[in-house]
Amino acid sequence: MEQKRLIELRKKINKKRPSFRRVESWRYVRVKDSWRKARGIDSRTRIKSKSGVKSPSVGYRGPKKVRGLHPSGYEEVRVVIIDDLKNLNNKKHAIKISTKLGVKKRIRLIDYAQSRGFKILNLGISQREIESLEAALESSIEDMDDEDLFEDED
Repeated sequence: MEQKRLIELRKKINKKRPSFRRVESWRYVRVKDSWRKARGIDSRTRIKSKSGVKSPSVGYRGPKKVRGLHPSGYEEVRVVIIDDLKNLNNKKHAIKISTKLGVKKRIRLIDYAQSRGFKILNLGISQREIESLEAALESSIEDMDDEDLFEDED
């Protein structure tokens, strides 16, 4: 219950947090947008003047207990092989399946993870692949005659 409250609080804080831009990145093409600390001797940002750009500080951080958690409240874990699931807890961890994994191994991994009760965060993309592969397998089995099946066993 407390965790849900803290996740909602984190959402509120994130909405109020300004986008920290590097000083004068809007002025020069050569100055990239990613944050760098202002170091100029007359810099309004370094002095933290009201007219300067907002700079990152501790006050903008989210609650410590939910820092780094997925919005669903689970801890994200990247999984490549079934052995990666052995030490995980399905109440605490949610898994993201590696995108570099092929369809066959992905299907096996998804079946195993769902049987163990894990929440899979990126199932949407692979669900389509699973359905298309299952349909292809069913159609190939239907096309085969009974004689073809018995010939393979001999």
